[in-house]
Amino acid sequence: MKTRILPATVLLICVLQPALRADDWPQWRGPTRDGVWRESGIIEKFDGPEIERRWTVQIGGGYSGPTVADGRVYVTDRLTEPEETERVHCFDWADGSKIFTHSYPCKYGKMGYRAGPRASVTIDDGRAYALGAVGHLFCLDAVTGKVLWKKDPEADFHVRLPIWGIAAAPLIEDDLVILQIGGRDACVVALEKTTGRRRWAALEDQASYSAPICIDQAGRRVVVCRTGTRVVGLDARSGRLYWEHTIGFERWPIAVPTPVARGDRLLISAADKGSLMLRLLPDRPAVEKIWWRYGPNEFNTDSLQPLMSTPLLTDEHIYGVSLYGILRCLEADTGDRVWEDRSATSQVRFGHLHIVPNGQRAWMFNDRGELIIARLSPKGFEELSRAKLIKPTLGQLRRRDGVTWSHPAFAYKHVFVRNDEELICASLAAE
Repeated sequence: MKTRILPATVLLICVLQPALRADDWPQWRGPTRDGVWRESGIIEKFDGPEIERRWTVQIGGGYSGPTVADGRVYVTDRLTEPEETERVHCFDWADGSKIFTHSYPCKYGKMGYRAGPRASVTIDDGRAYALGAVGHLFCLDAVTGKVLWKKDPEADFHVRLPIWGIAAAPLIEDDLVILQIGGRDACVVALEKTTGRRRWAALEDQASYSAPICIDQAGRRVVVCRTGTRVVGLDARSGRLYWEHTIGFERWPIAVPTPVARGDRLLISAADKGSLMLRLLPDRPAVEKIWWRYGPNEFNTDSLQPLMSTPLLTDEHIYGVSLYGILRCLEADTGDRVWEDRSATSQVRFGHLHIVPNGQRAWMFNDRGELIIARLSPKGFEELSRAKLIKPTLGQLRRRDGVTWSHPAFAYKHVFVRNDEELICASLAAE
């Protein structure tokens, strides 16, 4: 007896096939939190001045970038009417149809930059971990949106809210979810990811906005976290302080970029205190300074002083965007500037660019809503193709026609990105 495959079944297989064969983007900065897109079969250039959309859905304001896992797209936003509310959305990756929305009341008080939540949703083992701008933490069933457990910012963490809110995306390490939460009794906390029970707490520092990472060092798993005043290495299992390097801040904690590790090097950067390169010692969990470079102020500097964009660190060079939108290349060994370019993004204060390497090329999403395909090398910035992906909006920053600050997700040979009005999906697959 022959098996008959119905046309609808064939269509379903075709729709799901990219999700089954391609990479997810399940957390902040991708599968391994290093900002690298590893899929192949991607277009070489854009067909025209605007990128065609696969789908678009309406959402509210927010700074959080989308994440993508198991055929679903997650993003958070904020509404102000009829009451102040934060929401966690889940959509089908193929057509944007809504799977669930989880809403909860959340008042921002005197928080600066009020468009909405900052932290990307982290997806792990069928669970979605959503951290709001005030510090509400929800562990949701990633398929249904059911609340598995939750934490209150005051009752559970005693959060000392930074002026721009809680921003560091939750980090999963083995059976733990690790947060830079800025509590009065703990800047960094680790919870059991299945129950929410506290396993350890560390540091009395003020929180920064920089997401933690976890690295291998001297045979140990080490959580690297840039707090408001220093960069630290913590034992992933106990929270014990292994090492620290004091950085400080000018007027208030401002650090946003994520620490970047490559080989035995660790790059830390911020708009006010420039760029710091540390060496990770191989024989014990400790660090030593290689160089630290910053100018007399955020404008008069030959270093790299990024507000939000996490730099790209290669074996020999660093590529990143300083506060005024200047794309720069530095020598990794010394911090010396190799070149700068002013064509990739806005040349104004808070000019911004996310850099995501893919093979020999870099995909760059700027504050104008443009996606750029480029090559970055010590010889300079080589633009290969540029097209409009999404329009700027005023919710994130009321400047001219607005900005697009949120980090895109790259998954299933598609790009997913949001502004303050919509979440969109567009194919980048080569034919």
